[in-house]
Amino acid sequence: MFTSMSRIALLKTGSPPPALVEDHGDYPAMFGAVLGADRLTVFDVQAGELPDPTAFDGAVITGSSAGVYEDHPWLGPLFDWIREARGQTRLVGVCFGHQAMAQALGGRVEKSERGWGVGLHRYDVRSAEPWMDPPAEVVAIAASHQDQVVLPPPDARVILSSAFTPFGGLAWGDDAISLQVHPEFTPAYAGALADGRRGRIDPTLVDRALETLQGPNDRALVGSWLRRFLGIV
Repeated sequence: MFTSMSRIALLKTGSPPPALVEDHGDYPAMFGAVLGADRLTVFDVQAGELPDPTAFDGAVITGSSAGVYEDHPWLGPLFDWIREARGQTRLVGVCFGHQAMAQALGGRVEKSERGWGVGLHRYDVRSAEPWMDPPAEVVAIAASHQDQVVLPPPDARVILSSAFTPFGGLAWGDDAISLQVHPEFTPAYAGALADGRRGRIDPTLVDRALETLQGPNDRALVGSWLRRFLGIV
């Protein structure tokens, strides 16, 4: 049974660019602002740290600059952990975490031929889940990715979708979800991240992304959905 002090394991799989950390914080600080810093216990996955899933009410897998199809020694243990943890605690994957869950549970992730997804992206809600309260038909959330889930696991259902990212949100049963979007990113951080990648990303696309980030977003709403899913009250 959930309590007001649900304990959440944060599986940190990467870090923001060092130049942005001073102004915007690292991933634990970003997720702490959404979920409550006092609830989080941080595990450095790249350093070989993985939690006992039964010791936590939920676990969140963060973003990373790594690709799930790359050759990193920490990826295999992470995939094994996801398979083991499923059903033992509530799982949330964000961006890379979304891709890692899909890959580990029988899907496929590739570097998308659509290119970079940056700025404020709009996603249709394809499956109205009980934790999506208050409900919404469309959500606008910051995105920053090249990789995409191109084949969902056979037992996953699509909960968020867009023309650019058809499998933008997945769910397994009632205790595992993953999102390609970044509810932990402030518009300021998402803009600074995109701006710092000029050259890697077409400058015209960066300019358009910065413009979209000035508009209204549903970061607070999706953050409240995650808290509800994780039993944070």
